[in-house]
Amino acid sequence: MIRILLVDDHPVVRQGLRGMLVADDLEVVGEASSGEEAVAQAAALTPDVVLMDLRMPGMDGVAATAKIVPTGRRVLVLTTYDTDSDILRAVEAGASGYLLKDSTPAELINAIRATARGETVLAPSMVTKLVGQVRTPPLSAREVEVLKCVARGLSNVEIGRTLFISEATVKTHLLRAFNKLGVSDRTAAVTTAMDRGLL
Repeated sequence: MIRILLVDDHPVVRQGLRGMLVADDLEVVGEASSGEEAVAQAAALTPDVVLMDLRMPGMDGVAATAKIVPTGRRVLVLTTYDTDSDILRAVEAGASGYLLKDSTPAELINAIRATARGETVLAPSMVTKLVGQVRTPPLSAREVEVLKCVARGLSNVEIGRTLFISEATVKTHLLRAFNKLGVSDRTAAVTTAMDRGLL
């Protein structure tokens, strides 16, 4: 049997998941509504797979994952969020996989089985995002500074004054950042950089 701990701050979601996870080889052994509770339950119940939501009040799913994984439990993230920064934080914390809540019951059950076998599971859209993240050259410290100024609504001239560089140099940094982020304007650059946790 694959022993599962459900972690989500919404009782209705936990109840729905419990109803979906009906298979001969699956057993839901417990539930938790917060990161703190998840850490305690994972220690007490020793599940094979912890099905973890990311955004919860108090300790979030990433912090809980980072505490649970070293104890030998495997964590499969199940969330509605697919921003690059969320995915990377979860993977860096040691999560074995990352699925979205719009997955079918069959996809979820297969993912739990794969996680229990020690395999890595990622929703197809996650793979594309992670590959893109790996291929993207990192922004320089100065490019990040310039984008932070853009996010504050400063013009190129004002950015130049703030950072003690010429307007032409500001434009050069912006163009390099656009190229690295695969965007063509200031708004998209800031939005993409924030999605990737760079700002």
